Amino acid sequence: MGLAIIGTAGLGAAALWVAIAQGDPEAGQRPSEGVLFGIWRVFYDTEMPAPRVLLAAVGVALLLAAGVAGLERRLLDRARRSEDSDRMPLAPKLVMAQTRGEYAGPVTITVLIPAHNEEGCISETLASLLSQSLPPARVVVVADNCTDATVRLAEEAGVEVFETVGNTHKKAGGLNQSLARVLPGQGDNDCVMIMDADTTLDPGFLEGAARRLTDDRALMAVGGLFYGEDGFGLIGQFQRNEYTRYQRDLRRRRGRVFVLTGTASVFRPRALRAVAEERGKILPGVPGDVYDTVALTEDNELTIALKTLGALMISPSECTVVTEVMPSWSGLWAQRLRWQRGALENLGAYGMRPQTFRYWMQQLGIGYGVIALASYLALIILMLLATSAWVWFPFWVGIGLVFTLERVVTVWRGGWKARLLGLSLFPELFYAMFLNVVFLKGIVDLSLARQATWKHIVQPDSGVRTED
Repeated sequence: MGLAIIGTAGLGAAALWVAIAQGDPEAGQRPSEGVLFGIWRVFYDTEMPAPRVLLAAVGVALLLAAGVAGLERRLLDRARRSEDSDRMPLAPKLVMAQTRGEYAGPVTITVLIPAHNEEGCISETLASLLSQSLPPARVVVVADNCTDATVRLAEEAGVEVFETVGNTHKKAGGLNQSLARVLPGQGDNDCVMIMDADTTLDPGFLEGAARRLTDDRALMAVGGLFYGEDGFGLIGQFQRNEYTRYQRDLRRRRGRVFVLTGTASVFRPRALRAVAEERGKILPGVPGDVYDTVALTEDNELTIALKTLGALMISPSECTVVTEVMPSWSGLWAQRLRWQRGALENLGAYGMRPQTFRYWMQQLGIGYGVIALASYLALIILMLLATSAWVWFPFWVGIGLVFTLERVVTVWRGGWKARLLGLSLFPELFYAMFLNVVFLKGIVDLSLARQATWKHIVQPDSGVRTED
């Protein structure tokens, strides 16, 4: 990995040097002229940018990519080698030293399922759990203010039910109550999995997670790779394509975690106890709580908390789950706005720390993508309005073809429907613009200090209300 980073930086520097060494640019031909709305003169050029300009752009991009990757690797190595038990109590080197020569028994997994009126999906979720190749040690449905048949269905399935008392903090509050009861009795290898009630596990999930935790006692958490359920037409396929690309990114990172997804993630008790102990100290939140009840995206916040404490985490390819997709654009808007707003609020709560560096870079990258895509589309519209006939811009057509190729390649594992949608340029651009508008709305709401609220999505096939 180090050689790859050095090589990328070297290529970027060489490209930039060659571009600068070519001297002053040559004078080009005069651009063509159009008129917009009869009053605004617009100039355009159908020729591609000069090779030196393209070379300089490639060089800068490679240098930036190498810089971010190099800094991330340095921060990761620092966490793994840390011996600072006050600031990084979960650093692998410390955990390995503290557990050397001790046998805490085989890895077991207790599953907690937060549920609020989930009668439409809880039975399928429990069935996927109880049919695992490695059975869970316990299954506890955390029923939070349920008014439907969730509790009855869970009891009929033969699992434990924990009903919250006076909880006003949604999913995070319910999990804090149940963890306060479960964690004290857990040994070092008696792990806890948190999974959503609308998620079904592939049969080998628990076995794969247990094997990873058995092989590496410094490993603090195992996250799941999720892909979308079938159905719901075009909007469902958009989301499945998005999840397929996310899986591809994680595979290329060899399982290094972006977010310990709330769909299904397994934690060592040591990790959850350390988070609860550091709340109100080096972590935001109430002392003694595992989850920060203020955070809109509790899974993202917990990931950052564990990284801050030096924890080693992975999302291996053998731990996969199926999660629901939003059935409507309004439901998708509410879900993604919550995710985006929550991510921004998490970063604001933690500030610029080494452990949050990559997350800040991701948000800046999304912001750049918003500007770049909006500018690309705006220039196409401007050209169409300013000219009386269609003008082919070979360079920008080529850019569109590169975008289309990337869309197809990155969803190849998703099957022919995913590839066909990826091949359609403008629907994919529309979905990208939809996500960009969500990003902007999240920034505006946060800037204006608008109150964030939880939404509920009504599944059209069952009429069940589900927290997004």
